[in-house]
Amino acid sequence: MEKAQRAISPQVVVVKAAREGEFNSAFATILQAGAGALSVGGGPFFNSHRRQIVALVSRHGLPAIHVSRQYPEAGGLMSYGPSQTDAYRRAAGYVGRILKGEKAGDLPVELASKFDLIINLATAKAMGLEIPPMLLARADQVIE
Repeated sequence: MEKAQRAISPQVVVVKAAREGEFNSAFATILQAGAGALSVGGGPFFNSHRRQIVALVSRHGLPAIHVSRQYPEAGGLMSYGPSQTDAYRRAAGYVGRILKGEKAGDLPVELASKFDLIINLATAKAMGLEIPPMLLARADQVIE
């Protein structure tokens, strides 16, 4: 994030929350910094608290992008991240190879190659945001 900030010049504020009780203070820091948008990291901790995060983002009117499609499904604005369907398909291939006798430690580590863009148009409209038609056309799913 900080490297990207130097390339595009807007100020990037990195805020961390490791416990549920830290969300409100993290949002206070974000608002105090005058953030105009938010990028929420992925992982099991954030995903398990996605409804609370979406509610805070919505309450403060911040456009936010997330890594997991579960956020826009829960009312968040949008997500862009590795395709879970593709990841499960690839995992099944690995299971098949292991069941045929290959050692798990000998299998290559693969990076995600398919990414999904999910946009919640209802949330965008509620926030007064107009999503460009070209972006909507590129989305893998548009939630209305």
